Amino acid sequence: MLIRNITADHIYLACGHTDMRKSINGLASLVKNHFKKNPYQPTLFLFCGRRKDRIKGLLWDETGFLLPYKRLENGKYQWPNKPEDLLEITDQQLRWLTEGLTIAPKKVVQEVHPKLSI
Repeated sequence: MLIRNITADHIYLACGHTDMRKSINGLASLVKNHFKKNPYQPTLFLFCGRRKDRIKGLLWDETGFLLPYKRLENGKYQWPNKPEDLLEITDQQLRWLTEGLTIAPKKVVQEVHPKLSI
């Protein structure tokens, strides 16, 4: 297996669309100059194209950059539109996004923390 135990301390979406022709250097420059973040941290930055059918990631893993890429064969990603925003999401929201779902579902089951009274 080429990739094992990939972890990221944070996951960010670069809202709006990004030119998907950008390479590692172009995306790292965008992270550093536009979003004022350090691309050399264990952080996954995700970018989406204009058609919203593909996403590209940028992740530093202490030996170099990884550039994961996913294209949906049928459908579009539910991607936030404000181009100036960098949105931090959770692992669960990333799973929803890669399954074609929205990162902010309209109805969520609320957690319950009952108190024991004996």
